[in-house]
Amino acid sequence: MTSAPSPASRLAALLPDLSPLRSSTDFRLLWIQGVVTYFGSFMAMIALPLQIKELTGSPLAVGVMGAVELVPLVVFGLYGGALADAVDRRKVILATEAGLGLLALVLLVNAALPTPMLWPLYLVAAGVSALAGLQRPALDSLMARIVPHEQLTAAAALNSLRWQFGAITGPAVAGLVVAYAGHATAYTVTVATFAVSVLLCLRLAPAPPARDNAKPSLRGIVEGAKYAWSRPVLLGTYAVDMAAMFFAFPNAIFPFLADDLHADWSLGLMYAADSVGSLVLGLTSGWTSRVRRHGLFVVFGAAVWGLAIAGAGWFGNVWLVLVCLAVAGAGDMLSGLGRSTIWNQTIPEELRGRLAGIEVLSYSVGPQLGQVRAGAMAGWTGTRSAIWSGGVACVASVALLAAALPKLLTYDSETDEDALRRRESRGSSPSAA
Repeated sequence: MTSAPSPASRLAALLPDLSPLRSSTDFRLLWIQGVVTYFGSFMAMIALPLQIKELTGSPLAVGVMGAVELVPLVVFGLYGGALADAVDRRKVILATEAGLGLLALVLLVNAALPTPMLWPLYLVAAGVSALAGLQRPALDSLMARIVPHEQLTAAAALNSLRWQFGAITGPAVAGLVVAYAGHATAYTVTVATFAVSVLLCLRLAPAPPARDNAKPSLRGIVEGAKYAWSRPVLLGTYAVDMAAMFFAFPNAIFPFLADDLHADWSLGLMYAADSVGSLVLGLTSGWTSRVRRHGLFVVFGAAVWGLAIAGAGWFGNVWLVLVCLAVAGAGDMLSGLGRSTIWNQTIPEELRGRLAGIEVLSYSVGPQLGQVRAGAMAGWTGTRSAIWSGGVACVASVALLAAALPKLLTYDSETDEDALRRRESRGSSPSAA
């Protein structure tokens, strides 16, 4: 007769699985690099719009920055995916990280001028977006190469934790630094973090392409798109994420929601709440490494996101709204863990970069269009109804997509043909059920 697990062992089972940090030197380097660079990047992400606001006093001037960033992210994200399949991914990561550091230096120099100029801020915003588009496919596609197959979910959870650390601490520190020490000090910190990041990236092992792929081209990008279209499971991950973000991403109208609730003080908490929810799930994510049905993660997490956003729009108590937003963040992270695991478990190495580029497209376009939808609906029906109706539409669309793409729901990492083929190519033994 086996004894019941002790409270200590049950707690240990919830804690994040640190296996990827122990088993892969390159993952460990990239994880530390990510903690450092995300902190600096989020500082600049807050300091930059604050400086535009200070220089212009115009909400429109601040909002234009989003439009300036979107096109380079989409174009260079797709190209970066093809590039990641054709050249050494380590070189792409190193070059783009150095480029981001130089752009941060431009911000620092501009901020140090007696009269800082406006146009360099938009130029840097576009440049950062382009370099991020180039870098992300190389980073994302590298994970499946440096992390053992059975540890991919744990790696996704750890990567989310480092992002949440930057998303919570970077803006909080940036606000204090800008208020008390000025924009130049914030940009100095950002430059320093990128310098450390480049030194860490120099220690990564080379990551040449899986085979002699052709040079990056439109034909190569189309080949990746055709592959994604032919795989219902992959198609489902993209479609669910796009639907969730389009219908239920109301961040742009949070200031109006705070006004409706007569709680202007809560605006900062609204923006931080989803990151807090994601962080809590990340810190208790140990159990996710033992799950095989990652398609359920994608669908269930997106449905939780939609329901929680609907609740945030429905409730009139600000504290209930904040709880709903935190729950939404946890659901979004759960869905993200499922998407990341499926991508890394099933996509062939020679196509991984191009598929990561397509993921950048779905990741960036959904929230941007979602903010447009939320703003238009708020002007037509009111702020709270625009939020709760978007959440309901999100749940309905996720349900329809799950019904139309049943292979996403039935995905099992131990039986899926693509996952088994990928596992065999890595030479890994099947993980425990």
